[in-house]
Amino acid sequence: MSAANEQDFQTPPPPSLHDVPRAPRPTKMRPYAIGILVIGAIVCGGGFAKLIPGGIGTGAALAFFGILLLAYSFIPLPVIPDAEPPLSFFEKVTGIFFEPARVFRNLRAHPHWLGAFVIVAVLSSIYWLAFVQRITPERIVDHMTAKIAELGPPFAPPPERIEQMKTTQLSQLKNPVEKAGSVIKTWVGLFVQASIAAALCLLLVLAFGGRINFWQSLSIVLYAWLPVVAIQKILGLVILYLKAPEDLHPILNQETSLQDNLGILFSPATHPVLFVLASFIGLTWFYFVWLRAKGLHYGATKVSSGAGWGVSIGIYLVLMIFVTIWTSLFSGFIS
Repeated sequence: MSAANEQDFQTPPPPSLHDVPRAPRPTKMRPYAIGILVIGAIVCGGGFAKLIPGGIGTGAALAFFGILLLAYSFIPLPVIPDAEPPLSFFEKVTGIFFEPARVFRNLRAHPHWLGAFVIVAVLSSIYWLAFVQRITPERIVDHMTAKIAELGPPFAPPPERIEQMKTTQLSQLKNPVEKAGSVIKTWVGLFVQASIAAALCLLLVLAFGGRINFWQSLSIVLYAWLPVVAIQKILGLVILYLKAPEDLHPILNQETSLQDNLGILFSPATHPVLFVLASFIGLTWFYFVWLRAKGLHYGATKVSSGAGWGVSIGIYLVLMIFVTIWTSLFSGFIS
């Protein structure tokens, strides 16, 4: 009987690779990405036909944004077993100020980034529009063109080219259609910045031995960015209208008029490099580095608190070095 049983027994086949579920992809993005790409192509064509002022640059930015979203739609989403239900948008926006650990833990399983991006982009656009209206387009353009002329050969273009640049820039800041195009390009630029930061976070987390998905990284970057931008833009708007326009710099205060860093100890005209380095030592900068470190600790897998701090500080130092080098090359613009 035992021999018969041994003959009837068969080793079960190994599990098929086809039975392993594939990580889902954000395919719902694709119709929107294609729509943005088509709109960008139409706007760009309108710019070439001189029907839409500034349409070439705006259309190219929209088309690039659409291509980027289309490419991102093929990146797998994270699969977290037994995940908690997603927080509502309101819970995440308020929670990132008062209980960020809870928000970042939830983003690990549900890396929703769109709401944070829209808030960052809207606040940035509102501040920029208010800044242009308060400082006046004429003063901003005069400052920019004067500094370009001071570069001298071979960097400075000929005088006729500078006058043409002045006319073009004034049109961009005064024409409603071109101002709308500038806002669109700002949104695309912010998304590109967030994507680069997310890619750096992903690479550094992997270097530290942790695991993180690109969508987790992107959502962490944007939700860590949200409260900092809210503080800078909202308080910056208040200061913008409390100060006299003559006391505001047409370049340095384009991001915010809030001065919460050690840059106030140095004159940008006489010590531009020291001014930039000191500008990175401030309350909102430390808050941002802390939030991003906390986000990587709770939003990634196998990332200790020390590793989160290491990645966040590393990106902070890279940005500081890049901005310092750029400023040393073109220090005249902040004088």
